[in-house]
Amino acid sequence: MKLTFNLKYFILTVILFLVEVYIAIYVRDQFIRPFFGDFLVVILLYCFGKSFMKIKVIPLGIAVLLFSYLIEFLQYLKIVEILGLEGNTIARVVIGTTFQWGDILAYTLGILFVVIVEKITARKKELTI
Repeated sequence: MKLTFNLKYFILTVILFLVEVYIAIYVRDQFIRPFFGDFLVVILLYCFGKSFMKIKVIPLGIAVLLFSYLIEFLQYLKIVEILGLEGNTIARVVIGTTFQWGDILAYTLGILFVVIVEKITARKKELTI
């Protein structure tokens, strides 16, 4: 792993962050907010990591996935309540308050999507060289 700056991934990070903020503030449905938002958040975290680190796809994908699983496990333990942040809207949105297996699935599918896109992109780049 090497520290670097990748503008492409940084721009993707900013766009995904803005989409996540929009979803958090304005979307109240049964699919986009609870599932697609979790699918996107791991992609956001991956792009953030790639913005500042030169690291292979699989190790970063696994790290993001494990981090996401950890947050979900902390939700299971009711970490927001333990920390006394029940009244803090930002903490409730960022950390989350409810463990759900669907979130685990969304995180996993998000990282699988990243790996597939990265592998396809790398293959196309190899073919054009």
